[in-house]
Amino acid sequence: MSFIAILLTLFVGLFILIGSICGIYTKNNKKLTDFSISIAFGVLIGLSILEILPEAFGILNEQLGVFRGICSLIVLILIGIIILKILDIFVPFHEHEQHHNHKHKSEECHNSHLHHIGIVSSIAIMIHNIIEGMSLYIITKGNIVSGILLFFGIGLHNIPMGLVISSTLISSKYSKKKVLNLSLIVSISTFIGGLIMLILGGINELAEGILLSLTLGMTIYISIFELLHQIYHSKDKKICKTGIVMGLILLLISLLISNVVVQ
Repeated sequence: MSFIAILLTLFVGLFILIGSICGIYTKNNKKLTDFSISIAFGVLIGLSILEILPEAFGILNEQLGVFRGICSLIVLILIGIIILKILDIFVPFHEHEQHHNHKHKSEECHNSHLHHIGIVSSIAIMIHNIIEGMSLYIITKGNIVSGILLFFGIGLHNIPMGLVISSTLISSKYSKKKVLNLSLIVSISTFIGGLIMLILGGINELAEGILLSLTLGMTIYISIFELLHQIYHSKDKKICKTGIVMGLILLLISLLISNVVVQ
């Protein structure tokens, strides 16, 4: 059973690669970039509010009590935001589009911002997927059918994540080889989570609650300060609105599958 569980954590990363390949080889990258960023925004906002927040608070509340749980959650979310802000500073070639004349925005500045989104998104997704890999491994060990259902649930919202990584980096003039290499690294993050569980045999609930809270801070940061910024400056608002709705639909489908797992 452990062998099947670790295989599922490895293969679920293929969904990220599928999304990345779509982003690399699809034409009209500008529209695809806006569309994929909007999908990712819908998925991340929904994921943060409907899945990560309740789970993190539930664990901290159970382990620390209501008041200490709320305080810990807020502090950990802020730490998660600060971590990505610090990474922000060290990610090269990043400059937000702060020109007064929006009609004459620098293409170089625009590409730099897309590059930044791709890199920071990759880091946040890797951390989030390590935690998901831990969960997938534990559930599969307990019930293989439940594990397979959860495998598809995770995979559904990994596709737009791979799409946003590749489309943003391709638009910022990254080579296809570099994008594929980065996507491959991100894709094995779920496997790393499963491998950690295989080696350790598990982690306590408090540690899981802390990791989830930190991840929540990171998803809030990337959604509000990066993806929403790009959506705001997009000229095609219709594509953005469609992408956000599709992202939310993808997330809801994955949550329905997860509910089947729980039942």
